[in-house]
Amino acid sequence: MPHLLIIGGPSIDILHFKNQTKKSAGGAGLYTALAAYRSGCDITMYSPKPDPIPDLLNPLEERLTEWFGPIVTLNEIPHFEISQHGDKATYLEFDVGEEERLDPSALPQDLSIYDGIHITALGHTTGQLTFVEVCRARGAKMISSGSFLNLIELNPDYVRTLIEETDVFFLNEEEAVGIFGSLENTHTQPGKLLFITRGGKGAAVVQGTHKTELKAIPADVLDPTGAGDTFCGATLSNLLQGQHPLMAARKAMALASKEIEHIGPAALIFNQSPPKIPLDKRVKINEDQVERISAVIQSIPEAEAFNFVSDYYPPINHPLTADYFFVQTLQQFSFWETKRNRYDHPLIATMDGHECKGSTYLSYGYMRPLDHDPEFYSPQRQADTTTAEMFALFQADDGTDPMPALDLHLSKAQDYGRDMLSSGLTPKDILRISNQATRPLTTFLSILDHIGGYKEDPLRKKSSLLALILMERPEHLLSVSKEEKIQPVIDYHAMRFCLRTGLITILDEILRKNIANRNLVTVGEEWAIRYACYLAVQRLVEVTGLSSGAVDNITFKYNRQHCPEMIEPICKQCAFDQVCAKRKELFQPVIRTTFY
Repeated sequence: MPHLLIIGGPSIDILHFKNQTKKSAGGAGLYTALAAYRSGCDITMYSPKPDPIPDLLNPLEERLTEWFGPIVTLNEIPHFEISQHGDKATYLEFDVGEEERLDPSALPQDLSIYDGIHITALGHTTGQLTFVEVCRARGAKMISSGSFLNLIELNPDYVRTLIEETDVFFLNEEEAVGIFGSLENTHTQPGKLLFITRGGKGAAVVQGTHKTELKAIPADVLDPTGAGDTFCGATLSNLLQGQHPLMAARKAMALASKEIEHIGPAALIFNQSPPKIPLDKRVKINEDQVERISAVIQSIPEAEAFNFVSDYYPPINHPLTADYFFVQTLQQFSFWETKRNRYDHPLIATMDGHECKGSTYLSYGYMRPLDHDPEFYSPQRQADTTTAEMFALFQADDGTDPMPALDLHLSKAQDYGRDMLSSGLTPKDILRISNQATRPLTTFLSILDHIGGYKEDPLRKKSSLLALILMERPEHLLSVSKEEKIQPVIDYHAMRFCLRTGLITILDEILRKNIANRNLVTVGEEWAIRYACYLAVQRLVEVTGLSSGAVDNITFKYNRQHCPEMIEPICKQCAFDQVCAKRKELFQPVIRTTFY
């Protein structure tokens, strides 16, 4: 498990909520530690340590790998009295005790032994900045922090500096507005993350200039104390385990929604796995069908991953192979047109004598500069790509440009180039760093979580596809440890397969009709179906014992050959004919997205 060092510790609190008054363990360090531990992290804490340990803090001590810091009396650790009214907390008493006098010089000389370090507010921003400086000097791999409104009101510039100096930062909405002026203005430096909790409105995740808002998970709120720090600890734990920032936040929200249904940190010390991201109630996964489909996949002799060798890909051992796939794979999206708010037809056109569809057409286009303009694939050229260059890339033999949403393809190329330039990385750098890491795949995907064209999708369709390509190509450009697994690559072919075979069922009749009629759907409707498909395909991988690449290849092949978008399915020629639910009227969610 990853190991997180938390600087800042527990408090003893008096809580007032819903006409109740309770004494409870509390403090940012405690909530962060317990949430991170329950989410799968080892935890070490540096904070004042009371002697003797009171009963309220025994659950914390039992879960720590180590607790070091100055020994103090119980009265010298932080004490807070908090009155809760909805999402608003009022501090009636605020005493940070000896915590604000923590000495950074007492930290271990080698902090690279920890996968991450989180610095709580500590009562003053200058102290946090000093800790950041010492942690950097002593080899910290990742540093996160947070603040609170009083510190922001006292000196917002110090807090802005703290945000700039850390890798991950946590604020609530009121604090974020105090720093940035509005939620719309929030941003981070390239490669850094900002998480903003919004109470009953959910949360926001900021990756550079890209911001995603996540809806809250319904909860029967009893005591909201510690919700933000619970979210912080769980998010950090999930990030350190290699999860996408959006999925890390969604899982953290699931834990925080349970924490606020109990008094204090009670829900964080349950001895069970943390709650999962809830499935939308409009859909369900059919486990019996998972078993049937898995049995068929296991019976297919050619159930193996595709090697991504073709005349529309670079020749084996071409020096620009990695560069080509990095810029080409991020463009794997939106190969279809709409008419009257409905899906109308897919991209089929002729390029350089090849009549081809969607992804293949794109691949031929990106082959065009391979020999005469190799610099085209560089981050600088991608950042500077013009509309005219993009038009030329996709121009068909009849002189037209059939590529739908050309503006989105242009913007993603530019986003990719700018983020690569800001990171100072090239594809070869990313592969070198990843292949030298203990967990190459995890490292590779985590780097792409900060690169435009890849970072936006919580399910990492294009990132996972790129990893799969680089793994399966004969050059084996990306190595993967035995413990690491490629996650399902969920595009519209995968979703159509899941819906028609009955792997998932749409329970909501209105949504079902919209899918059958090929109407445009909302972001929430698309997520409901896509996340269910992600979990269903994940189950196929688990039950078959095959790789995600093999499952993806076989389902993609049979779906595209025998159950395509525009013609009646050819069921008798399909390997899944006898077990398929034959829901032939269903389609994939129709939505213009750059994710797939």
